Amino acid sequence: MSSNRATSVEYATREFERQAPAGSELPHLITADHEGQPLLDAFGGLRADIESHVARVGGVLLRGFQVPAVEDFQQFAAAFGHPLLSYEFASTPRSAVSAGIYTSTEYPAHQHIPLHNEQAYTREWPMKIWFHCVTAAPEGGETPIADSRAIYRRMPAGIRERFEPGMLYVRNYGDFDVPWQQVFGTDDRAEVEAFCRRAGIRWEWKPDGELRTTQLCQGMETHPVTGERVWFNQGHLFHVSNLQPEVRESLEELLDPEDMPRNVFFADGSPIDDAIFDEVRDVLAEETVIFPWQSGDVLMLDNMLVAHARTPFKGPRKVVVAMAEGHGNLANDAL
Repeated sequence: MSSNRATSVEYATREFERQAPAGSELPHLITADHEGQPLLDAFGGLRADIESHVARVGGVLLRGFQVPAVEDFQQFAAAFGHPLLSYEFASTPRSAVSAGIYTSTEYPAHQHIPLHNEQAYTREWPMKIWFHCVTAAPEGGETPIADSRAIYRRMPAGIRERFEPGMLYVRNYGDFDVPWQQVFGTDDRAEVEAFCRRAGIRWEWKPDGELRTTQLCQGMETHPVTGERVWFNQGHLFHVSNLQPEVRESLEELLDPEDMPRNVFFADGSPIDDAIFDEVRDVLAEETVIFPWQSGDVLMLDNMLVAHARTPFKGPRKVVVAMAEGHGNLANDAL
């Protein structure tokens, strides 16, 4: 991230440190008026300011407020007026904490989770996502973010053109990926097929009883409110180049490309060269904003305007997530 610069801004006697590309305003910081101010008590006076900055900047960090329990965070997220969403058609392991509240992705602490917009590998996604840092890790564990509009603008025109028709995601559930029973929240094949039919997902039950799904999804999207174009996919996470080299090598010795646990192809089904996603990852790195969590922080993002990630960490860390305001392009069969 050679173009990033460290910035330090004074807000209400608290220093907010971050690394960000020049010109970035992410995240807009709102701090408590006084020590111990309950977030729920402050909500009425803050709502308009929060919504305004989420709509323009893409994300708001609320710091220094008292959030006594996860239930308070749940009430805060729900207070914006949309029912909290369940985590359907999951791509990573999570656990439900309470209604509409989930753990952040349960990958091992030493692993990095790349930037992504939540559920951009589908044709339905939440417009809003909240993160609450219950316990900040003593080392690492940040949630980096990036402006999806800036990513789109910085992305080479040739790559945008190649992905304009969409991306074809192929998933093989089972030993090497999340089991389909966990992904779909049922062990009833008929329920899985009904979900796939509604969501425009092709499915195939393989001879061993496992499931393969194929879905054509967007590579980029237009924000329904701002009208801005955003880079909006998880191709770099699903592509085989995201695997550790030794894992990829061993799987490719055993499996054909369409049988890999997950993979992504051009819209016509042709393979995507690793070099393309090398360029994509370089762009994501250039647009990354990173700041240390403080226990009690709440981060609210427009999920189309801002992507998020997770850095490796040591020690205890607890971050919980809520999502709301479902949106999608299921009606667009021309993808």
